Amino acid sequence: MTTLVLQGKTLTHELAEQIAHQYSGQFNWYKHYVTVTHVSGIDAEAMHQLRQQYDFDINLIPEQFDHRAAKLLVTDMDSTLITIECIDEIADFMNLKPEVAAITESAMRGEIDFETSLRKRVSLLKGLDVEVLERVYDERLRLSPGAELMVSTLKQHGFSLALVSGGFTFFTDRLKQRLGLDFAQANKLAEKDGKLTGEVDGDICGAQTKADFLLSCCDKMNIVAEQTIAVGDGANDLLMMEPAGLSVAYHAKPKVQQQAATAINHNGLDAILGLLQLEYN
Repeated sequence: MTTLVLQGKTLTHELAEQIAHQYSGQFNWYKHYVTVTHVSGIDAEAMHQLRQQYDFDINLIPEQFDHRAAKLLVTDMDSTLITIECIDEIADFMNLKPEVAAITESAMRGEIDFETSLRKRVSLLKGLDVEVLERVYDERLRLSPGAELMVSTLKQHGFSLALVSGGFTFFTDRLKQRLGLDFAQANKLAEKDGKLTGEVDGDICGAQTKADFLLSCCDKMNIVAEQTIAVGDGANDLLMMEPAGLSVAYHAKPKVQQQAATAINHNGLDAILGLLQLEYN
């Protein structure tokens, strides 16, 4: 069954009925989202036009994805689970934020190789006091809107949650504990005598590592990749999105918007609950 999910503050019964009529579907109004089922004549170009026409999220759920069988959500961290890019904020304490942020943006757009870009950015942090990481976490890191609601509701429905990042374990470890996540993986910043060395300790957690991480979580849970949801915003999230049952571009870069199955641009992370057709208070 082909289903559209509509979500957003500006969504009305009239607009939902209008879209349902346009595509010969039947709309169902729920507390936080609307489904339009049995739609016909809708393709990628039609979806693009709909998104241009309305200022709420409209997503076509892949027919092969069974939301009732989903068991695992894997999310990126920077600019996805949280509102900041941690490395940019760390660099701000060295007055290097504009330079580092420009490299970050280019990497997230897929214009430059992620691993190379990360090593370059980390090298600029050499000599910085490690205590700055704690200040970034305490003073600047904020969860994205709807993050806590998404996590708590998915837990109530028996989901496992995983956090994977091209960022750093200093932040993923704390978020894993704070939110009660099941799995986490990221890069480890090397340090010596209380200062950053400008290097990453061990292998880089890049695009392929993220994809491998999703599959390893599936193995641990004895589920298949089609039972997962992968959420991200940058080009280094695309490989992990490929095997997932449902891929979600969250306020993402253009390349990710084009390739992900669904996109959230007008809502917070709790809109993922609508994509899964889960009700909550």
